[in-house]
Amino acid sequence: MLQTPYYLIDKSKLRANMEKIARLRELSGAKALLALKCFATWSVFDFMADYMDGTTSSSLNEVRLGHTRFGKETHAYSVAYADHEIDEVVAHADKIIFNSISQLTRFERQSSGIIRGLRLNPGVSSSTFDLADPARPFSRLGEWDISKVEPVMDLISGFMIHNNCENGNFDLFDSMLSKIEHEFGPLLRKAEWVSLGGGIHFTGEDYPLEKFAERLKRFAGDFDVQVYLEPGEAAITKSTTLEVTVLDRLFNGKDLVVVDSSIEAHLLDLLIYRESAKVNPDAGPHRYMVCGKSCLAGDVFGEFDFPEELAIGDRISIQDTAGYTMVKKNWFNGVQMPSIAIRELDGSLRTVREFDYADYEQSLS
Repeated sequence: MLQTPYYLIDKSKLRANMEKIARLRELSGAKALLALKCFATWSVFDFMADYMDGTTSSSLNEVRLGHTRFGKETHAYSVAYADHEIDEVVAHADKIIFNSISQLTRFERQSSGIIRGLRLNPGVSSSTFDLADPARPFSRLGEWDISKVEPVMDLISGFMIHNNCENGNFDLFDSMLSKIEHEFGPLLRKAEWVSLGGGIHFTGEDYPLEKFAERLKRFAGDFDVQVYLEPGEAAITKSTTLEVTVLDRLFNGKDLVVVDSSIEAHLLDLLIYRESAKVNPDAGPHRYMVCGKSCLAGDVFGEFDFPEELAIGDRISIQDTAGYTMVKKNWFNGVQMPSIAIRELDGSLRTVREFDYADYEQSLS
């Protein structure tokens, strides 16, 4: 049995998402790029590459990772590039998408050898959390004024529009896309390709995949463009667990257990968005607050029901822990970094990365 804590990627569950992505590509003609900002564990890139068209990035490091580890199409995007990194970004990318007209014109010469695009901001999104809303007031994410974009159309061939955030509602996607068609139609008709970004939960169990595919195909046909999607969570949802062990039990008005992991260090997104972790099954007569081992008072995974009493040494599987976890893990309190393991299709387990004191020490100076 592997020593906890560790992230466990289950290839059979990952394949279920990949097959839906492949089906959508077949039905719609859209291409699918893995969003590395969400998931960048490259040990499964060879597996995912059989179902996807490439990667999209948010930084120089992600561009390099996508190019060297995933291959296929490599799209580069960043809110802003620095002078000292632009040449290396271009060297590793097939397409570069600029966030602003200012960056596009500033790096016109350096980027002239590859396909270029620009991010548009439609002013509407599906986000209910201001921190993650790309269309929030005074957003810096993309251009919105058609009159300013039209004069630089000779420098670009396409657009990226990312305004979906954890959107599992097809009707909402449809209505927002209709707004984009209406407002940016004159620009879209001059484009050769359009990326609609990520945040569309089309691999969910009840999502109408065929209707989604038809809508994408209609959009592509109406504007004569190649459509791209940038799935992050949709690619890896429900594929991974964080395996932890109970280290202690306490009672302080509630039954508490402390585990050998930390939400602050290993599931940071849940803390940022004030969400509870998930366990399965979350049912039974024994309720516990599951707590992390860091000194942060609010290092709490959540309260869950268990079929049996928990004892020191028991294992708990925290569910659905692939997205925005391994890419954000950190060394807060020096808490042991979870290893990364893969459950192969034949059921065997393989550890692909372990972390030790040297990794902690070398992350500092």
